[in-house]
Amino acid sequence: MRIRTYLLLFIAIPFSVSAQKKVVPGNSEINTAHLTPGKSQYTIYYVKDTSWVKKGSFTHDLSVTGNRLRLVADYKDQNDKWYRKVSSTADAKTLAPVDYQFEGTKSKSELAFGNTVTGKIHYLDGRKDEAISVTPKEKSVDYNLAEYLFTTLPLSTGYKATVPEFYYEPKSDKLVTNYIINDVKSYVYRSPKTGNHDSWLVGVLEENTGAKYYYVIDKSKHRIWQREMSLSGGMWEICVDDEIDYQPIVNKFNKEEALAKVEKGNGVILGTSFARDRSSKLAVLNINKAQYAPKGTVISILANQPYITEWKEVNRKIRKGKKLPEVPIDRNVQACIKTTKVYDDKGHFEFTNLMPGEYILTTSFGYTHNYTYRYYAGTSYLMHPSGAVLGSSDIYNSASASTGAQADIETLVTIKAEGEKLKINLKDTR
Repeated sequence: MRIRTYLLLFIAIPFSVSAQKKVVPGNSEINTAHLTPGKSQYTIYYVKDTSWVKKGSFTHDLSVTGNRLRLVADYKDQNDKWYRKVSSTADAKTLAPVDYQFEGTKSKSELAFGNTVTGKIHYLDGRKDEAISVTPKEKSVDYNLAEYLFTTLPLSTGYKATVPEFYYEPKSDKLVTNYIINDVKSYVYRSPKTGNHDSWLVGVLEENTGAKYYYVIDKSKHRIWQREMSLSGGMWEICVDDEIDYQPIVNKFNKEEALAKVEKGNGVILGTSFARDRSSKLAVLNINKAQYAPKGTVISILANQPYITEWKEVNRKIRKGKKLPEVPIDRNVQACIKTTKVYDDKGHFEFTNLMPGEYILTTSFGYTHNYTYRYYAGTSYLMHPSGAVLGSSDIYNSASASTGAQADIETLVTIKAEGEKLKINLKDTR
């Protein structure tokens, strides 16, 4: 995930921009078929040495309608102190800019692109609106779309190009600055969700300011996994793809249905929870065979759904592979879990208002495991008067002991008909 160890591999070498090919909207190397419409989200970190501080996040929403491509980039501070929203429209084939809107905490602006770029800035502090009318000297891509242009290029080891970007800033006569792709190398991006991805590590230099950028771009999917940008004082801004499109579970959890199952029926479960612990290798007899759940033990119930079954199976495979983190459960599941408590010393509990269907019952409790065991006490020998050993036999004695034990119990039960009273044993039979 982190590419800090690679930063020193890029050496700032002076080079003539004219010696490199310029990629402007309409260039034959731009292949917008590599762009995948949809929404993505990135977490923003400020990184210095080994310290990673979360600063905020942003979303990119890319869509294509007819011959128009639109990108909406929405940035938010971690503490909700600032935000900015940038919307850009471009030709879906050439990436030639069409229009641009910006919204921030201090101003709003809009631009329309042509031979002359026109628009206005509206200041939110009461200052007079500022009209915009500028004529760039060369073709350029809207800076908001430049990253996506990088992903459309035929990247390969050692690929180089210059990409002119348009960025309007009041009181500046610098309308276009060159972003120079100065190095491309193979890289393996390690995702905490989806594993390894063969990628390109793309080094970019902003000619005007000297700022350095490093992009991790997937070789086959052409998505941006990560972006680094140099800041002052040895600080780096690192943006990491949150992979919100990662959906390893096909089935969806139905919250309304799950709540109705445990609230709107007439079925009843009458249960007894206990453990039969046979886990001790020394035990030959469990003195108290039924170890009842203590009074006050919490029993939980959840209406089973295909989502729950699939979630368990997906995580079982992940645990077996030992490479990826487990998939967190849908956050709506917790609100659909109902609980009751054991009300006596015999492990009894009850659930009411249940509709017909399959349910998952779970509980956990500790208890004292009492047992007897045999142990080796010595050897008995049969001796001849002459002192010779004629035979021998081992001697074993019995003793009683106890140890702490834990019962973690889960079972499936089914109420088949409306109003059914179902008697069950919720037991651990290890």
